[in-house]
Amino acid sequence: MIPKETHTRREILKTAALGALTLPLLGATAARGGESPGRAGAGRDPGLRLGVTSYSTRTMTLDETIATLKVLRITNAALFRNHCNWETATVDECRAVGEKLKAAGLALTGSGVINLANNEATARKAFENVRAAGMATMVCKPEVAALPLVEKLAKVYDQKLAIHNHGPEDKVYPTPAVIWDAIKSLDSRIGLCVDVGHSARGGQEPVEAIRKYAARVYDIHMKDSTAVPGAMKDVPVEVGAGRLDIRGVLRALLDIKYKGVVTFEYEKVAANPVTGLAESVGYVRGMLAALA
Repeated sequence: MIPKETHTRREILKTAALGALTLPLLGATAARGGESPGRAGAGRDPGLRLGVTSYSTRTMTLDETIATLKVLRITNAALFRNHCNWETATVDECRAVGEKLKAAGLALTGSGVINLANNEATARKAFENVRAAGMATMVCKPEVAALPLVEKLAKVYDQKLAIHNHGPEDKVYPTPAVIWDAIKSLDSRIGLCVDVGHSARGGQEPVEAIRKYAARVYDIHMKDSTAVPGAMKDVPVEVGAGRLDIRGVLRALLDIKYKGVVTFEYEKVAANPVTGLAESVGYVRGMLAALA
């Protein structure tokens, strides 16, 4: 890992603390389903688009998740199966979820990991569902044998896909390098979701992966961890409190002119994720301000 500069961390945490000032508003705002006092879409983040995957809020309802994103001034959402099961829901259910997000001022930019088996009927159902909802990028895990089928459907539906790496315990796609080797000859609609924490545990520095596979990096799962490379179990923490080179990740994304979403996946506290999520968002916003 590249060591962090302690003086930079102190400066960034000052800015992150400002982001945490939104927290006292959350309970009242979420309860009434209203917006935070700031204008919608305020606080655009220098050079990058920030989002949240609702795996972070999997113990909350969709309405509570929407209210949380509004308070955090996040306008990009990736929905986990708890909030819409892309593999089994009906087209009408998925369309209604997409419309609900749009009405709330949120863009449906991704998903939780959608499993794609080598079965055209079930794979096509997932493609139909994400199209109905208006999802920008399907974050997924295709069976290796299903890749020719997935490529065909990506062309048919003109759907961008991002295959997610999941660390050394994932025997199919442990690192971005393994994904790249599997997709490099496939249609360019098929790319990578670089999970920075799992990439580091899998032994591939996320900064290296972002730069090396820049042309096909379509999503980023932003997190931090104290787990060491090779660890079979993650130890998630708030972004900025772990071992990852967050500054280097953000610098790499800015350098490659990344157009996708930096999607926060906060996993430390499932029952009450809002404080840690807000701290993580504030840290990254502070870092981006320092890099601008």
